[in-house]
Amino acid sequence: MTTAREVAQRIVSGRGLPEETAGRGRAPANIALVKYWGKRDEELNLPVTGSLSISLGPLGSEVEVSPAEGPHDAIWLNSAPQPLTGVFARRASAYLDLFRPAPGYWYEVKARNTVPTAAGFASSASGFAAMARALDDLYGWGLSIRELSVLARLGSGSAARSLQDGFVEWHAGSAPDGMDSYGERLPAEWPELRMGAVVLCAAEKPVGSREGMKRSVETCEFYREWPGRVAADLAALKDAIARKDMAALGTVTEGNALAMHALMAATRPPIVYALPETVAAMRTVWAARQEGLPLWFTMDAGPNVKLLFEAKDEARVRGLFPGVQVVAPFG
Repeated sequence: MTTAREVAQRIVSGRGLPEETAGRGRAPANIALVKYWGKRDEELNLPVTGSLSISLGPLGSEVEVSPAEGPHDAIWLNSAPQPLTGVFARRASAYLDLFRPAPGYWYEVKARNTVPTAAGFASSASGFAAMARALDDLYGWGLSIRELSVLARLGSGSAARSLQDGFVEWHAGSAPDGMDSYGERLPAEWPELRMGAVVLCAAEKPVGSREGMKRSVETCEFYREWPGRVAADLAALKDAIARKDMAALGTVTEGNALAMHALMAATRPPIVYALPETVAAMRTVWAARQEGLPLWFTMDAGPNVKLLFEAKDEARVRGLFPGVQVVAPFG
């Protein structure tokens, strides 16, 4: 079985020690319109199915990586030092293990998130994508987008989709080493499209995505239906994007999100991220749509809601959700 370090070293081997005193990288958060839920390989973060996302433009992560004296990594998040036993620092150091040129080689990582951390806004995706870019900058590897996508995926599966703006399809691939599992930007542009981030709870979610996926694959009796649903939704979504059909895009996106959350609820023990505020937001969207407003929602593994609509309807959407943060992915 191929290890994550073997994959990383296959890509960067022989490209030398740091060329700069520090490397910097930025990556947008992405929100899956057709979801990724379930892995065929835990070590390499290889998905059971493909998925398709849209970036959140200016919302995401910035990371600076530099060599450190040790005796351990120094990990910072939003200017605050992170305890080495905490989840954030442990995941960052485990990712850095893939690239250490020698035992006892340490790094300092300064990360800044402009989306809530571990609250269903894909902060780990943008974080690991930004870290891959920062390492590329630090070492001067000069990697391609496809290579960076594979490296980012080793830290967080969804990070494969956070190397580019716009619509990005993550190919599930079939190779055991995962070299054919990467994110690829669709050529489509949709300047009128808007996404609204509605933060209902910024607290860390009770069940992480990794654990939730594993639990669903192992215990949800409906999971066997999921790959077929995703394949159909991917085809329908790409057609909607090509035609700029807002109703079709919204219908597929909202339905796929609800199907994923139904899988979670049917997992044992059940995983339910929605809060009363989440359900209230969903009902607000449904009521507005019945009254003629072309508005749809999606949710990742968390309680927060993301809205899909077009620029002409922004004022009405803001009236329904006064605190919404509106993003123009193609702006």
